[in-house]
Amino acid sequence: MNDIPAFPSQEISQQYANESITKGMTLRDYFAAKAMQGFIANIDTLEKYFEESEIYTRDEMSSKVSEMAYDFSDAMMKAREE
Repeated sequence: MNDIPAFPSQEISQQYANESITKGMTLRDYFAAKAMQGFIANIDTLEKYFEESEIYTRDEMSSKVSEMAYDFSDAMMKAREE
């Protein structure tokens, strides 16, 4: 289920049927990007969360936000199955 394209297009598939092309981002990646966008838009809340979690460095924050985004994405993918 993780390889579902986010923006499938039959026209593009037919146009490049004989060529090797990438499918682009998956739906899971798209959901994760949207979740990350929401986190970053509410950076004050996010920073407060990290401060309470004792995560202080920028690298730690970036890593955790990425993990959280994919956690939300996986939940969205699961909800689609129901």
